[in-house]
Amino acid sequence: MKLNLDQIRQDTPNCLDKLYFNNAGASLMPKPVVAKIQEYLIEEEKYGGYAAFDRNSDAIQQFYNETAQMIDAAPHNIAFAHSATDAYAKALSAIDFREGDVLLTTADDYVTNHMQFLSLQKRFGIVIKKVQTQSNGDIDFEDFERIIKEKKPKLIAVTHIPTNSGLVQDVEKVSEICTRENIIFLLDACQSVGQLPVSVAKIKCDFMSVTGRKFLRGPRGTGFLYISDAMLEQGSHPLFIDGAGAIWRSENSFELIEKAKRFQYWELPYALVLGLKEAILYQKNIGIENIQHYNDEVMAYLRQNIASIPGVATFDRGSVTSNILTFTKENKPILDLKAALLKKDVYCSISARESGLIDFDKKGIPGVVRISPHYYNTIAEVDQLLNHINEL
Repeated sequence: MKLNLDQIRQDTPNCLDKLYFNNAGASLMPKPVVAKIQEYLIEEEKYGGYAAFDRNSDAIQQFYNETAQMIDAAPHNIAFAHSATDAYAKALSAIDFREGDVLLTTADDYVTNHMQFLSLQKRFGIVIKKVQTQSNGDIDFEDFERIIKEKKPKLIAVTHIPTNSGLVQDVEKVSEICTRENIIFLLDACQSVGQLPVSVAKIKCDFMSVTGRKFLRGPRGTGFLYISDAMLEQGSHPLFIDGAGAIWRSENSFELIEKAKRFQYWELPYALVLGLKEAILYQKNIGIENIQHYNDEVMAYLRQNIASIPGVATFDRGSVTSNILTFTKENKPILDLKAALLKKDVYCSISARESGLIDFDKKGIPGVVRISPHYYNTIAEVDQLLNHINEL
């Protein structure tokens, strides 16, 4: 099945007057998503927040059903989150770290995730270990197995697709090892859900954090956390909970609810919850396999042709790459590159050293310009982008 690109672009009218290539930052929302948010806000204006929720409670519950179906989970495994960072922090806070516990991660982890690891190190005295990478950027699984054997980590935390690189990590192999060794696996799928099929039935992680604003094309301030049955059954819960996550049974005790909703708070932005659900339904109607196939064609064309532009260097390693392309141009600071492209109505982003310090220091660069197309972009737009980069 081919994408109905004309309809998709009609549903995304704000892609028609610009070259929008910042979907790894915040994608353009389709019209049905915006309409759903506005519709709910009008109900809140008319009836008040409580009554608006009551009138839409069934539709709100469908958020959990549709999200679960998208990742091959069950609705009780899903908690709404205000961002991927919100989801990730709650998952980390649920792990009972002790001094000396080892957290194993990669050199390609997200800046905020790594700062949370450092906070845990300062507060609880955990040990952070980083697995080596192969020359092509993939995880060195021999080193991975060695560290596990020697250090017996309490948690393995991996980012599926780093924010500063098009690399796609082999998280299914990571999950196989975690399952075999009975190690908790926390997956950051912030950049992968919405551009790739992501199934927790295949990637047997214990926690998975996701944002709504990137390739899912949902509103900012949304995301979700997946929590496995094993974690729920053993009583895993975030450090701080409220009356939505537990029942206050006595003055000195509470009883956790059975569902993943124990990881969310009572107060939620329900207009945005419904907006994210609408974005998930929009993707479902198109089909994630169709999206992936189209994106692969666009990215192959972009990667092949940008390499021929004089002075351009690209930095995305890995045996599998994604919808993120990072580059620099000789004698052009990255901020100047971004500003020059914006003058030509090209919307992209930069990743400075601070967003991927370990990776960038290994590559010997201070940062990159990040281009991230999605399925509403066209080959003609890519050609325009390439011409602009060539002219800079």
